[in-house]
Amino acid sequence: MAARASPRSKMAAGRPRPLAADGGRGGSARCRRCPCGGRRPGPRAGAEPCWPWWRGLCTLSGGRGNRDRPRERFTIFSVLPAMDRKQKQAEKARPYGLLKPTALCKIPGRFQLHQEALPHLPVPPLQQTLDRYLLALQPIISEEELNHTQELVAEFRKPGGVGERLQKGLERRAKKMENWLSDWWLKTAYLEYRLPVVVHSSPGVVLPKQDFLDRQGQLRFAARLIEGILDFKAMIDNETLPVEYMGGKPLCMNQYYQILSSCRIPGPKRDSIVNYAKGKKQSRHITVVHNFQFFELDVYNSDGSPLTTDQLFIQLEKIWNTSLQTNKEPIGILTTNHRNSWAKAYNNLLKDKTNKESVRTIEKSICTVCLDAPMPRVSEDIYKSRVAAQMLHGGGSRWNSGNRWFDKTLQFIIAEDGSCGLVYEHAPSEGPPIVALLDHIVEYTKKPELVRSPMIPLPMPKKLRFNITPEIKTDIEKAKQNLNIMVEDLDVKVMVFHQFGKTFPKSEKISPDAFIQLALQLAYYRMYGHACATYESASLRMFRLGRTDTIRSTSVDSLNFVQSMDSPDKSDQEKADLLRRATQAHREYTDMAIRGNAIDRHLLGLKLQAIEDLVSMPELFMDTAYAVAMHFNLSTSQVPAKTDCVMCFGPVVPDGYGICYNPMDEHINFAISAFNSCADTNAARMAHYLEKALLDMRILLQSTPKSKL
Repeated sequence: MAARASPRSKMAAGRPRPLAADGGRGGSARCRRCPCGGRRPGPRAGAEPCWPWWRGLCTLSGGRGNRDRPRERFTIFSVLPAMDRKQKQAEKARPYGLLKPTALCKIPGRFQLHQEALPHLPVPPLQQTLDRYLLALQPIISEEELNHTQELVAEFRKPGGVGERLQKGLERRAKKMENWLSDWWLKTAYLEYRLPVVVHSSPGVVLPKQDFLDRQGQLRFAARLIEGILDFKAMIDNETLPVEYMGGKPLCMNQYYQILSSCRIPGPKRDSIVNYAKGKKQSRHITVVHNFQFFELDVYNSDGSPLTTDQLFIQLEKIWNTSLQTNKEPIGILTTNHRNSWAKAYNNLLKDKTNKESVRTIEKSICTVCLDAPMPRVSEDIYKSRVAAQMLHGGGSRWNSGNRWFDKTLQFIIAEDGSCGLVYEHAPSEGPPIVALLDHIVEYTKKPELVRSPMIPLPMPKKLRFNITPEIKTDIEKAKQNLNIMVEDLDVKVMVFHQFGKTFPKSEKISPDAFIQLALQLAYYRMYGHACATYESASLRMFRLGRTDTIRSTSVDSLNFVQSMDSPDKSDQEKADLLRRATQAHREYTDMAIRGNAIDRHLLGLKLQAIEDLVSMPELFMDTAYAVAMHFNLSTSQVPAKTDCVMCFGPVVPDGYGICYNPMDEHINFAISAFNSCADTNAARMAHYLEKALLDMRILLQSTPKSKL
């Protein structure tokens, strides 16, 4: 995720308190005739309604538990036109801030009002996209191929030609829909993608190792983590989740409302997503998995209050003690299979009433918590890489892969040896909302436990039963075999680059994301002697229901730099100037992408419009150059977090790399993946060349004065 495309989520410690419009200096009387429900303190009894009621809704952050610490005042509600100038200025002062308003009261309709105020995703001008497409092809195809593609583009862009007809179809679609792209993207990128979600689609996150070493510590941490999840869920349920900003502009918050109580359902040709957070009867339970056995754990008391850490710990102990033996048939491993195979097995599984009830319970749960067995012991230098593999696939059928339900949107993984993280099904959300949730939970687990629970007896968590027929047993065995092949094939390396972090490129007035992307270009060029199509995620959340577009990091400028870097014919000053020019070009493409003017989703839209219109596929999309442009040997994403963690995912092509990174102030966390079945790729080798590229670029900048480009 490009630096501009990934808002940091800053959770302040203080709890929000509704104040009077005068900043909270009013008397104790309450206004009872408006949507605030009488919660706003009014200046006197019988005061006029406080409509517009959101104007005085503020949070107090900082100072909690410390009277000397200054308290800051920020407006929660962000985009409504009724807000006064001071409130808007307060927002601009901290455009990326996420305060922590654990809900004191529900604010119904706030989310909908925010969403409706967001702009629609534009359809870029056709001629602009075609010009930029040809420019993007220059560094990755031959001159002969480029000449051929230029002819196809000239034919496509003719006045009154096929390109204009498809463009007009897209523009009509954009006028009718909230977002002309979002449905298409969900289907083509995720729901119609038939490879397993494991490795090929679902990202994992490696969290810092916890210091517990036994079952008690594992369960205590799990209980605290669950409490943190419910604390975050309260903000979503009550619509008090603060709006994120990027460049001073509010972002679409829809993805936050899709990640809890949701699940992917396999289908024979296309999967679907169910979300149980939206109905009147919301989910009150999570799924806990231990030793391949699934349990339904209610996480709310009868009065609607969430269970405390003590209560959750007791419930988790009950689960542990009733699942001491590993289940012989790891039913969850079915979710690792090819989507068509899993769809058939799913239908077989649900023929039995007991099985159907158990599967529905998993699908309806808020999230899944996986209590894993310890990982195989490994040396310290490869420990994080092994944890990354555990997060992505569970280690295989002999280890923890059966301790999952990979269709569940959120699965938090806590192993007995202190390794922990999560894996998430990608269809409902991009990385930043997941990381914002994680940052919140990690901070929550660090807080002292202030409330001791009264020991009210709680019911035994319900074990979910499965009747395994011979046909289902055969499906499980096939899934095991296929999974173990995938596990053996995945090559993953987590590298912590300690020499510097994002502070250094910032000191050189260079975007840290652009600097890292250019280092990836240099590493790849040194390894293979040529440039390749490179994908970096750019957020489209400035627009309603926005997901992502592509930042094409390989450019004419990046190629000029990497070719010059090891050339004896270029001076260091020339090389440094080319480096700066290339990073500036990357920054410009990033800005263009997040404003909805990149080329990839537009080209996809034109292609899908041709399919929808039942016209013959334009030659432009049948061209070899188009296939090369869409074959991303480098699939990359920046997912910054406050927590010292790193996201990881598999390559998107058989001969490619998946590279995710989290730039911290003084170090950078990288997760690099490749496939062992490809003789030309190697994650550790890429890590070596990437480290050298970063160091060489720093030396180059430090040895040359800055010049005006």
